[in-house]
Amino acid sequence: MNNAIELSHVTKTYPTFTLQDLSLTLPTGCIMGLVGENGAGKSTTLRLIMNTITRDSGEITVLGQDNRSDAFRELKNDIGVVLDEAYFPEVLNPRQVGQVMAQTYTRWDEATYAGYVDRFALPWKQRFKDFSRGMKMKLAIAVALSHSPRLLLLDEATSGLDPIIRDEILESFSEFTRDESHSVLLSSHIVSDLEKICDYIAFLHRGRLVLCEEKDALLEGCAIVQCTRAQLSDLPEEAVLGIDQSPYGVRALVRRELVSPVFSPEKPTLEDIILFLAKGEEQR
Repeated sequence: MNNAIELSHVTKTYPTFTLQDLSLTLPTGCIMGLVGENGAGKSTTLRLIMNTITRDSGEITVLGQDNRSDAFRELKNDIGVVLDEAYFPEVLNPRQVGQVMAQTYTRWDEATYAGYVDRFALPWKQRFKDFSRGMKMKLAIAVALSHSPRLLLLDEATSGLDPIIRDEILESFSEFTRDESHSVLLSSHIVSDLEKICDYIAFLHRGRLVLCEEKDALLEGCAIVQCTRAQLSDLPEEAVLGIDQSPYGVRALVRRELVSPVFSPEKPTLEDIILFLAKGEEQR
């Protein structure tokens, strides 16, 4: 099996929002970052993958199974899910959560769970309702990693957390994919997090997939040039991916191979690329 997730021409329509003709592929052994503004369709995409909402059209395959099939429902142990809010009974502490999960997952590994609880410095006897947001998310991630999953689906798992906690959590995801049979789909609007750990980047904007590319190829293939408005016309039209004009001149995101070195192209960050592409979509 070469791909952990395959979406082909998937559409989901709500009264005020449509996820349009979404096609993307997450290769096994990789981390894909799903980036976009709030309301872009990231959570809708993850819910469609888990089949907690039904698609209007298209095909979705997860770990080799159609996600509407009986076989997919048997994959509970193989998929770890962390939503943007962690949901456990408020009166339970981490030790009791582990006892409940042992009855839920056939491959529950208590030693692995204990290792993550200790690593994340979570208090074993403190009730969930008294946890901070960061502690709640770390507990949810500890649970997701402790039943031998092959795929992690993470919806804004690092949102609202301080940088130290985010780094700690991102490192646990990187470690997870050192096993080449493991894969991660991580949605976030924190682009710097995705740049650190992702192999692939998918950018959703207003329900439409703007790009889905290998991160390193994307960063190497793009450049930023600074020029005057007059010089802008000297750039090949097909090279320009986005423009930011100000009283001080023009910054343009370009395809590096199509632009002369005379423009002194600079290497962009992933956030630069996303912001330029978003502006380009707004100007359509």
